[in-house]
Amino acid sequence: MKVFITRRIPQEGMKILSAAGVCKVSQWDSDEPVPRTELLRGVQGAHGLLCLLSDKVDAEVLDAAGPNLKVISTMSVGFDHLALDEIKKRGIRVGYTPDVLTDATAELTVALLLATARRLPEGVEEVKSGGWSSWKPLWLCGYGLSGSTVGIIGLGRIGMAIAQRLMPFGVKRLLYSGRSAKPHAADVNGEFVPLDALVSESDFVVVSCSLTPETQGLCNKAFFSKMKNTAVFINTSRGAVVNQEDLYEALTGGQIAAAGLDVTTPEPLPTNHPLLTLKNCVIIPHIGSATYSTRGVMSALTAQNLLGGLQGSDMPSELIL
Repeated sequence: MKVFITRRIPQEGMKILSAAGVCKVSQWDSDEPVPRTELLRGVQGAHGLLCLLSDKVDAEVLDAAGPNLKVISTMSVGFDHLALDEIKKRGIRVGYTPDVLTDATAELTVALLLATARRLPEGVEEVKSGGWSSWKPLWLCGYGLSGSTVGIIGLGRIGMAIAQRLMPFGVKRLLYSGRSAKPHAADVNGEFVPLDALVSESDFVVVSCSLTPETQGLCNKAFFSKMKNTAVFINTSRGAVVNQEDLYEALTGGQIAAAGLDVTTPEPLPTNHPLLTLKNCVIIPHIGSATYSTRGVMSALTAQNLLGGLQGSDMPSELIL
């Protein structure tokens, strides 16, 4: 069966596919995203498609693939790049990689929160540029977690893992908001509160919800205006949850203290983007799951999902459409 892979992926997945001996693999052999024309060409007649978050799989791609396509396996936990309605209509199965990147993303979120709140990138720059002179009482002061209130928007797998890592820092209150109260929140003494209360009472606001029509543009001018002016905003979910123009205004106008982003719109963020001119905005290049072990496990799971779909058997992580 013909399989098209849209990028170079870690060897763990490739080994699984070649050992299975059931598919003929063609691949866009590059670390850069496959151009649209190559994607449309490569997918022709394919029984399986292994793709990444950067590959927009819409009706045009599905039409180009034709009726053979049985399975789409994405090496990501997110699936907003897939036209799920079209995919469902055609009876195509979808595999994804939840759970396996939870720990890595939670660790990165904590690292980004600490780096932003304690102004680490600024400190590194001061050392390099000669700004480090004598000790000054208020120089490079930031905000600590001890005794603070942390608000997490979306206490799912990753949100919960973030909460479990933050509590040992001496967080006083852990607030969370979402569609419903979560029984597992009791493990971190989480308080289920309306979004407005979370935003206005938290010293740190951490976004870890999925991107849906309800959460698109959720963090806007009205949202930031309710935050404390000493509060730190962190987003490691999806860039489109944040209105970046409104975030820029909030950061430059002193409405909030600082922001840390692992996700932006677009990705990559243009180097002349206004947010990149701000010292109180730390932006990193969507590296939430970027540990060697996590990417290897993601690759293997993506391959196993693909094989399950090709052979009409169980997929370890199937998205139920």
